[in-house]
Amino acid sequence: MDKVSVHGLRVSALLGVREWERQVRQIVIVDLELGVDTRRAAMEERLDLAVDYGEVARRVRAMIGARHVDLIETLVERVATLVLAEFAVSSVRVRITKPRVIPNADGASVEIERSRPSS
Repeated sequence: MDKVSVHGLRVSALLGVREWERQVRQIVIVDLELGVDTRRAAMEERLDLAVDYGEVARRVRAMIGARHVDLIETLVERVATLVLAEFAVSSVRVRITKPRVIPNADGASVEIERSRPSS
């Protein structure tokens, strides 16, 4: 399976269980890996046959920025569900990182991989 990736997408989010996290936006970093067959798009050089990673990023940013979520686990599931529902991909790997939430660490992240159910 071919992969299309988006690395280091910075998104403003209301994320966390603490009271201040419900009111102060934080930057989270989103990494996406989309499982897709790129052969036809490559052979015909047609964007409409490819996964528009710019549109994927726009939809993910809009969804994350729309409302507060308590858990990063919830957020990664919602992103995976959105990508599988709205784009022609067979699988998606999502990692979301909250930078600098742990002393002496670059950040904490949750990563999942989900696939479209077999028909």
